[in-house]
Amino acid sequence: MKNKISDKSERCSFLDRMTKSSRARVRKAKALESEVALLRRASLQPLPPPLVLGDFNIIAELKRRSPAMGNLIDTTFADENQLNAYVEGGASAISILTEPEEFKGCLTDLRDASTLLFKSGIPTLRKDFLTDSYQVLEARAAGASGILVIVASLSNSELNTILNCANENGLFILLECFDEQDLERLSTMCINSNYNVPILCGINCRDLKTLQVDFERFCQLAPQLPPELPAVAESGINSEEDIKAVAKLGYRTVLIGSALMQSKNTEEKLTSLKKAGLKELGSTECL
Repeated sequence: MKNKISDKSERCSFLDRMTKSSRARVRKAKALESEVALLRRASLQPLPPPLVLGDFNIIAELKRRSPAMGNLIDTTFADENQLNAYVEGGASAISILTEPEEFKGCLTDLRDASTLLFKSGIPTLRKDFLTDSYQVLEARAAGASGILVIVASLSNSELNTILNCANENGLFILLECFDEQDLERLSTMCINSNYNVPILCGINCRDLKTLQVDFERFCQLAPQLPPELPAVAESGINSEEDIKAVAKLGYRTVLIGSALMQSKNTEEKLTSLKKAGLKELGSTECL
């Protein structure tokens, strides 16, 4: 295709470094608990809340640190308060960062959030640099309803293995793409597939080389979005104007982290952002 946004050979070392670190974490985890034992533990967990999408949706994110912005919380921060604000603000799902080095997250965060949100019926999403089906089982064992998978970090074989594992264990999948190449691979993997779980197509507008956001990417890639998959706009969403812009382009779900983590009134900001999306679409859906 012409006018590629970026070539695979130009991808920055950040993703490579995070992927390498993830593979090392998997090796350590497998040394402590076999995949058979993990699968048994995951199978004993109750069914997590399903992902239910409305006319316009926000996946709110819990993260302590951003590589681009540094620490996002102070000593007064409480996970429970933030999660409750997400629930009251109308989040359709909550993304939990479990990457420990750059984002300061862990699986305990995912397990605690899933436990807290279970009665509210709000699904959690494990966000990490997943490289192995073992990590899908870790997510299921921690009570997650879904996983985020970065298309660019995996071979076709690895991607297929992870997708199949998520499908077998009932986890919805957010496939994160950065350019046309990723979207082509996603379409190839998912076309005529027999997956029984929701699959979402995410577009991340953060540049992998500079870690800066390029909002124009949402517009550039909108024509290539698979029409059969819900489209998710990721990164760079901070205001009602941003929400309206991506909604016009066909994104019916957005994933927001830093803007909500830094808000002084999280519930109020989340509510206003969701209302902006619904208003742009002319929806009568109630919050």
